[in-house]
Amino acid sequence: METAPTYLVVIDDSPESRVALRFAAMRASHVNAKLALIHVLPRPEFMQWGGVQEAMAAEARTAAEALLASMAEEAVGMGSAAPVTTIVEGEATTAIFNHVRQNAGIRALVLAAAAKGTPGPLVSYFAGERAGQLPCVLIIVPGGLAPDRLESLT
Repeated sequence: METAPTYLVVIDDSPESRVALRFAAMRASHVNAKLALIHVLPRPEFMQWGGVQEAMAAEARTAAEALLASMAEEAVGMGSAAPVTTIVEGEATTAIFNHVRQNAGIRALVLAAAAKGTPGPLVSYFAGERAGQLPCVLIIVPGGLAPDRLESLT
């Protein structure tokens, strides 16, 4: 039995992350797909005092879990089924690329471009250097779209 396709959204503190979430949540509900949220924690730098490093890592993970829970709740409020949430560690572009390659059910990686200025590092990386190597569709949502226009595009 084939599982429903999945729309993967990278969640961070940026406004673009919310735009990508909104698009993906509405799109997934319209096409009966799953929604997945991923957050990348940078690997902590080595510190001489391991206890401090462990406490900082635990605090970062707790904050990431809270952010994902909040965004998952927002997605459900937009009509999506409860999304799967994942936290990975490492350099963001590499960790996301590896996650997508390891999960064949991912139909699309959904990112949003900044409303003004240059694209962020994830958009630049996946639309540039890795564009031809992704095993799924890359959707880049313009960050300046009005909510009603965004909804009409889903």
